[in-house]
Amino acid sequence: MLKNMWLHFKLIAKHKWLVLKLCTKVGLIWRGLVHDLSKYSPVEFIESSKYYVGYESPITVAREKQGYSLACVHHKSKNKHHEEYWYDPKAPKRAPVIPYKYTIEMLCDNLAAGMVYKGKEFKPEVQLEYWKNVKNKELFNEKMVDFFDDVFSQISKEGIDAVLKRKVLKEKYEKYCKN
Repeated sequence: MLKNMWLHFKLIAKHKWLVLKLCTKVGLIWRGLVHDLSKYSPVEFIESSKYYVGYESPITVAREKQGYSLACVHHKSKNKHHEEYWYDPKAPKRAPVIPYKYTIEMLCDNLAAGMVYKGKEFKPEVQLEYWKNVKNKELFNEKMVDFFDDVFSQISKEGIDAVLKRKVLKEKYEKYCKN
């Protein structure tokens, strides 16, 4: 378990570093600095260390082994860069448009996760495939879906550096999410 704790700590640190680098590119340094601090809380860190495998999220492994993940429930309820944080199944509009800074942090988080778990096999089109096939878009406002469709499509064609710019993302957010 101690080895897994160390390896999981290194995984979190690598992920946080990549998110910080990506958030810095778009002028959201603070979001990058405070990103995923809840992963160091006992409820998240202990479970994630227990189910650490290195090539996929410990949350996925925990769900396979025990049928649920307390780390996931805790994480999604504490971090505004997750769509689940904003989702209210009883509200008339179940999924609001997420504020810009958390939307961009979510984008950077998604890209960094792909980079960490895919390693040298990472390609920008990986995130478009993840978005198309894996993400539960029912938890998103339709405007947010349009935003991410456009951003991930452009990233897959032009690369991260061409798209991850404050001006580009601000314009896309304004186009899709403001109205």
